[in-house]
Amino acid sequence: MGLAKAWILSVKPANLALLQHLNGSVLGYKDVCWRCRSSEARQSKQISWSLVCGLMLLCLGIVSLFTGHVASDLDWYSQRLVKQRLYFKLDGSDKGPIDIWKSENGKHFYGCSKRSRKFPHSVRERSSNGYLLIAASGGLNQQRTGISDAVVVARILNATLVVPELDHNSYWKDNSDFANIFDVNWFISYLVKDVTVVKRVPDKLMRSMEKNPYSMRVPRKSPPEYYLDQVLPLLKRRHVLQLTKFDYRLANDIDEELQKLRCRANFHALRFTKPIQELGQKLVTRMREMAKRFIAVHLRFEPDMLAFSGCYFGGGDKERYELGEIRKRWETLPDLDADGERSRGKCPLTPREVGLMLRALGFANDTYIYVASGEIYGGEETLQPLRYLFPNFYTKETLANEELQPFLPYSSRLAAIDYIVCDESDVFVTNNNGNMARILAGRRRYMGHKRTIRPNAKRLSSLLRGRDQMDWDTFARKVKAVQRGFMGEPDEMRPGRGEFHEFPYSCICKKSGDPEREQIRGNQGARERSKEEEPVLGA
Repeated sequence: MGLAKAWILSVKPANLALLQHLNGSVLGYKDVCWRCRSSEARQSKQISWSLVCGLMLLCLGIVSLFTGHVASDLDWYSQRLVKQRLYFKLDGSDKGPIDIWKSENGKHFYGCSKRSRKFPHSVRERSSNGYLLIAASGGLNQQRTGISDAVVVARILNATLVVPELDHNSYWKDNSDFANIFDVNWFISYLVKDVTVVKRVPDKLMRSMEKNPYSMRVPRKSPPEYYLDQVLPLLKRRHVLQLTKFDYRLANDIDEELQKLRCRANFHALRFTKPIQELGQKLVTRMREMAKRFIAVHLRFEPDMLAFSGCYFGGGDKERYELGEIRKRWETLPDLDADGERSRGKCPLTPREVGLMLRALGFANDTYIYVASGEIYGGEETLQPLRYLFPNFYTKETLANEELQPFLPYSSRLAAIDYIVCDESDVFVTNNNGNMARILAGRRRYMGHKRTIRPNAKRLSSLLRGRDQMDWDTFARKVKAVQRGFMGEPDEMRPGRGEFHEFPYSCICKKSGDPEREQIRGNQGARERSKEEEPVLGA
């Protein structure tokens, strides 16, 4: 730019006027000559129009040469300066490249969901307002959100919670019950001070009822007031009430003590059964025996996921037909523009694109990766590019053969094994914003902000489309720039952002030497509102 400026200042005034004309200042030829005020301009000799056109083209070429170079790097510099300041705002310094294996700022935070002394103990079964039956819907992690929210709802209603029922009719067709996946006795005993939980409604009460338990479905993300106004009167009148399709039926923004109860239920009370836990830990041990540290990738490239997304992944008419047929299972899904969905960041990355992102971030070819996934659309052919980029490629099937056999008929138990390995990994990589991605991202934040990478799909889509038009160093530099803010750092979590299960801000505390430990909270108004609501919601 300095060279360009020097050249522009050295041109004759007439040429400068021409540059001004190019930049939008419309000057006539006579005006140019009048402003020159030189003896040369007063002469009757006319300037050839061919010379004028030539000078104009020359100026355009030189200006575009310099400004084009600046513009090409402007986006990268702005990303580097702005995003980097956001990323390291916790300690007020710019440290340069991030550590791809761990969060330096994570050591300053810890999970804190302990109940306060002001939070009253649970009411006993005989003194409760009735029995609450919950039918959790979806797959394992969707059910997990429903179960942890059901605990909070039971507390709001002063109800006795019956161990939730799991969905046997979802896409995954898994007939596992709660006790097949979670340690039911631990669940009951851990929550004893918060909510009374029983395995079933007493037979005597069921025999005395003239009708089956009343069932209802509450709206999604209902606030506590809805449960108190609409559900509690029914519960008191019927004594036994069932809430169906229970997933994401509780609002994100609720009283802080209830948020902590949500965390206690999710991160502590829901413990997998011993067989699941033992096999999951075996797989972690086997990965650790081969490598000091490893990545877990939740690939989420199953046919149902791709069909639901409405995206296109380059498989031609065959892919369009196959995914279109699967898509018909959801009658209410709208028609989507595949290119538009990708540009908006709504499409999962292909296995190849996931591999390119990880290599660009700095993970070497010899990095060990564990891939958590069900049936991959396209099979081995789809996985081959990822295997090429990371030859040390493992799954639960390759790490455990015979040991896995008892679990094969049950998709939720297989998902639980993947959950354990992903939770224990050094780096967890999500590939969509689904339930497992959210639940594990929240848990890893709670457990000290272990590195969790979420692709910035909206920004990455254009980079990946243009991969062949740039050299590797340029591509890697730009990937690192767009991924700042998507690496699981503490400052990515702000009150009110996203689902609480993914951003459990009320349950994350900052370490401090002061006895009064600083906690991530909302504004002062939100704190005051929580204090006002506590006696009502905790009653």
